[in-house]
Amino acid sequence: MSKTKNAASNRRPLGRAKRLPRGPHGGIQLLLVQSVEHLGKQGDVVEVKPGYAVNYLLPQGLATIATDHHKRMVEKHKARLAEIQKARLKGLQELADNLAKQSITIEANANEEGHLYGSVGPVDIANAVKKIGMTIMPDQVRLQGPLKELGLYTVKIHLGQEIVADLKVWVVPSMTEEQPAAQETKS
Repeated sequence: MSKTKNAASNRRPLGRAKRLPRGPHGGIQLLLVQSVEHLGKQGDVVEVKPGYAVNYLLPQGLATIATDHHKRMVEKHKARLAEIQKARLKGLQELADNLAKQSITIEANANEEGHLYGSVGPVDIANAVKKIGMTIMPDQVRLQGPLKELGLYTVKIHLGQEIVADLKVWVVPSMTEEQPAAQETKS
């Protein structure tokens, strides 16, 4: 009877985890569920020290044990993400094609030589594009510098993922400024 009692006391407690798989260098081999800075991207199989695995990666849900089942699940998830990214790129390319066909006009106050009193910047261009029914953000507009003269400019619109559209921007004098000036010369 004493032997059975000793055998029961030598067992592990019930809440203790299974032995974690060791990698070729003696560390714990894990599959990253999320990208971890300085360690790897989502879906990578990494080898880390046991304390880092048990105390940080596993409890935070950043990694899981690298089993074949988990690897297949991550591959399916990556394939789904790739399809979503491909559809997004197709939409951005269509937007770039539509922007290249457009021409916008921005009215600005200017003197007789054609120099603007202010300047036309990315916010003005984004607002003008919004008026024609398309949406871009001011940080997507790439200017060499602010537009300070009247004329036609070709502005690059960076839509993301190396998709760039060329937009024609006409900067014209505002009509409200020219009408009073024309009336003064007639008098």
